[in-house]
Amino acid sequence: MIRKILFVCFLIAVMILAGCGGSTTTETKKEELKQPTAAPAVAPEPGGAAIEGKVAFVGAKPARTPVSMDATPQCSRQHSSPPLSEVAIVNDNGTLKNVFVYVKAGLPNQTWPAPKGPVTIDQSGCMYKPHVTGVMVGQNVEFLNNDPTNHNVHPLPMVNREWNQSQAPKGDPIIRTFDKEEIMVPIKCNLHPWMRVYVGVVSHPFFAVSGDDGAFAIKGLPAGEYTLEAWHERFPKQELKVKVDAAGVAKAEFTFKG
Repeated sequence: MIRKILFVCFLIAVMILAGCGGSTTTETKKEELKQPTAAPAVAPEPGGAAIEGKVAFVGAKPARTPVSMDATPQCSRQHSSPPLSEVAIVNDNGTLKNVFVYVKAGLPNQTWPAPKGPVTIDQSGCMYKPHVTGVMVGQNVEFLNNDPTNHNVHPLPMVNREWNQSQAPKGDPIIRTFDKEEIMVPIKCNLHPWMRVYVGVVSHPFFAVSGDDGAFAIKGLPAGEYTLEAWHERFPKQELKVKVDAAGVAKAEFTFKG
């Protein structure tokens, strides 16, 4: 009899404990449901608008003078004839090359991440290639030396930090970044005074450089009204207001005078 009583008491205790445990689990689940959850990070979709245009040139066409490399035989013997200066290049169709065009104002207040890939600036034939380029803030800039002679990469910024680094013939790439916006950053070689490249540093990807036909294109823009600026190393910079609709293509044309 005593054993039966003890067994019944044991069963009652187990049932009571199980009921308490189940109640606690239910309350815990209810509390978990009440906890706020963080919204998933969603990358902003690129816009479908674009600005396409060209940079015209009117007036007396500036002459391109030969670049003398006689003081450095390792440079001069890479050319069958002296290369021509790149300070002002007017294309055969009456347009201007190496004009840096970028969105100066009008963009929404958001952050665009810098591309993972670098912008490459080559030193070949003792000339910087390209002569004008653009890069985003924080993006790697890779300097190559494909020449059989030493070079010296020396940016001359007004906003960013100045630095100066030698590079051996066929040496390892020099990889640097610019931390602040700056239009433009001239970069020279201390060993070869004719060598110069200009880098536009911006916080967004909406920029371009006019090419051999004077054309440029800025794609992936949100719809809106923008101020474009066109920079050239020799001629005064210009501004132009442009409106683009969603998925539309706006036309823009700058005209520089000689």
